[in-house]
Amino acid sequence: MALLLSLKQLWPSQSPPPLLLSPLTSSLFPHTIKPLKSNYHRRTRFSFSSRDPPETGCPVPPEQQPINEYQSLCTSSPFSWASGDFVEYCSRLLATGAGFAMFVGLPVSWYGSVGVGWEPIQRILGALCSGILVVTLAVVRMYLGWAYVGNRLLSATVEYEETGWYDGQIWVKTAEVLARDRLLGSFTVKPVLNRLKNTLVALAISLFIFILLLINTESSQKVGSMASGGEPGGRAVAGAYNDESARSFEPEAFCGGSGLSMED
Repeated sequence: MALLLSLKQLWPSQSPPPLLLSPLTSSLFPHTIKPLKSNYHRRTRFSFSSRDPPETGCPVPPEQQPINEYQSLCTSSPFSWASGDFVEYCSRLLATGAGFAMFVGLPVSWYGSVGVGWEPIQRILGALCSGILVVTLAVVRMYLGWAYVGNRLLSATVEYEETGWYDGQIWVKTAEVLARDRLLGSFTVKPVLNRLKNTLVALAISLFIFILLLINTESSQKVGSMASGGEPGGRAVAGAYNDESARSFEPEAFCGGSGLSMED
């Protein structure tokens, strides 16, 4: 009996059973769990806020921010051609020039005001020149658009308009935005501009060669017409005045000198 009484007296001083530990801790320490939860939420909010884009405090409208202008340029036509695959880029330019030369340039040069004396080779060369000219204009337009966006990406400031042209403002980029924009402009926009520059040089050389061929064919045609029976002063034109034809039709008009000699 003494043993049992001693055990009963020692039992409350021992630690509670494991099943009663969680309710005891929640009731005895109610304020220690809430700060842990609040600290967790603070950490999660801080981690998500650190992942926000750098333009969170940017006063520039979204459509005028350089990064958004770059993205819209990459998805719009024909500006997206220059940033795509090189084979696809060349094939699109070739299809544009060939389509314009065949459906617009060739009918105009064949039935238009180029002159009746033009040969078929000259008309084909004229149509090809028109196609190259259209492709050159398209490439110039692409170059101007990419150069504008590239300058805004590489610049340390951004010029924008709040509501119109009369309230223009200037925003200085933060360090994060400037580093990101300059990386994008250096490694993405500059290669596109170099491709467009090389394309313009190739198109200019091609246009110059076709114009020289057109001039040479026209000059050779003039020389051939003069050698085939034209007058030395120029090419003979049907319906123009000629002394020999006039003598054959009206011989009396040229007998004035001979008549005077007969009267003498």
